Amino acid sequence: MKSYDKSWLMLVRRSCLRASQSNDLTKEDCKETSSVVVCFGEMLIDFVPLVGGVSLAEAPAFKKAPGGAPTNVAIGISRLGSSSPFIGKVGADEFGYMLANILKLNNVETSGMRFDPNARIALAFVTLRVDGEREFLFFRNPSADMLLQELELDKDFLK
Repeated sequence: MKSYDKSWLMLVRRSCLRASQSNDLTKEDCKETSSVVVCFGEMLIDFVPLVGGVSLAEAPAFKKAPGGAPTNVAIGISRLGSSSPFIGKVGADEFGYMLANILKLNNVETSGMRFDPNARIALAFVTLRVDGEREFLFFRNPSADMLLQELELDKDFLK
């Protein structure tokens, strides 16, 4: 079976984005049409230094935060008032359930999520250095998001 090992893929069924002079998008813009943006991919835990402008090695401590580009997009679209289901795989553990709950709290549809008892969430240590460059250190072996199989997708959900 095919495994989805891309960091993320987003399918747009119908976009609420429309041309406007100001290019500003509001909740009202999205409510004018029925739109669905389906986000596929990674959901992970970011560990961010408690102090700014340091390298990962210099960070004295880290704070955990939900992360993953598709997750951020799903929440952003939902906050704009559109439908934004998330499809992906997480570990069947405290972090996986915590992340699913964060999506639910942000009105993101989670019925496309899968929970794997044999895999774990990816961990990412992320910092913004003084020079403005981001620094990442990922822990995957592989992570649950990399193990999503085509047969696990609900084809009716995607129609």
